[in-house]
Amino acid sequence: MHIDRRNFLKSSGLGMLPVCIPSVVTEMAVRSASGVLPVNFIRDGLGLSMTETLDKLQEINRKKPIVPDFYGNDGTMEELLQLFQRLTGKEKAVYMPSGTMANQLAIRVLSGDNTKVFVQETSHVYRDEADAATALHGKRLIPLAPGEAYFTLEALQQSIAYHEEGELFKSGIGVVSIENPVRRCMGKTVPVAELRRISAWCREKGYKLHLDGARLHLAAAFAGVSVKEYASYFDTVFISLYKCVGAINGAVLCGDKAVMDKMEHQIKIHGGALYRNWHNSALALHYLDGLEERLRETAVRARELIGQLNRLKGLKLTPFEHGSNCVEIAYGEGVDPVKLSNYLREKHQIVMRRSVEQGKSSLNFNETLLNRPVKEIVEAYREVLSRKEIF
Repeated sequence: MHIDRRNFLKSSGLGMLPVCIPSVVTEMAVRSASGVLPVNFIRDGLGLSMTETLDKLQEINRKKPIVPDFYGNDGTMEELLQLFQRLTGKEKAVYMPSGTMANQLAIRVLSGDNTKVFVQETSHVYRDEADAATALHGKRLIPLAPGEAYFTLEALQQSIAYHEEGELFKSGIGVVSIENPVRRCMGKTVPVAELRRISAWCREKGYKLHLDGARLHLAAAFAGVSVKEYASYFDTVFISLYKCVGAINGAVLCGDKAVMDKMEHQIKIHGGALYRNWHNSALALHYLDGLEERLRETAVRARELIGQLNRLKGLKLTPFEHGSNCVEIAYGEGVDPVKLSNYLREKHQIVMRRSVEQGKSSLNFNETLLNRPVKEIVEAYREVLSRKEIF
């Protein structure tokens, strides 16, 4: 199932979420009028409201004063970058204002004068970055596995051979770029066994590898593979600070020192050198503490919840093959998904998408699943499904 993300954001009422839901933060004491903490099945992360973000920054600053950075260096940012070095096992980490910039500059620097870049056809680099690799950096993106979450080593080898043998003027292999998990494929992951094969072969051939790991913590938690192991198969890896970490925006790119030392100049000439980034570094440091453990527990509870909800008449949850935190949900005959969603929000503070395509929708599991016992969430669904008003 392929779902247009922007349409979903509009039709799901996500823009109104801070108004509808007083809090979607696992650790916060703010509760709804019914005295329960909300559970959010729309986002990949906590989805903090503006008020919650400001309150959290004040709380963080009271515990330990936030030290401003200077254009992404020093201060609290330095603590964050050192944490990312340990997290990924890489020699150096650099802050960037966006994931797009992190992806594009990694591709630019790793490629050097070579122009061919092999990517998933469904990847953010290929579908969502406005052809920046070509427009700004003179790179040619070659898409593999149309409509699929990943390509195999054999598909990569065949494509490289085709382009190398079929071109009179050689332009060189620059980078193999892989997104994991893949947002456009409902959070599906690349099987780690395939990553190992691709990585080993590319390194044997001398081809560079970049990982778009915007939501890498989710892939790690649900696939049972550590962030550090995923990162070990690539020369560079980027991780978003807001997708499932808790910052307002920003990204961190990690890699070998020889590569990362070139990034400061690239960031500057492409307009990404921001004077102060302390708010993002402080929030990310706070929420990264224990994140891997919390998301592993989220994955355990998600599997339990899927099993329990599938026992209820009117719902059918189906995990995606090689999936991460997203599952497909289909509704039984007569069930009105919009009414179901509205009742769950109003009566039980459980947020799910209102929009449906071909009778199906999806649930995204995140840390808010830790707000309530699985049994309590199941009972909320059971109660709402018993109402004749939703049919």
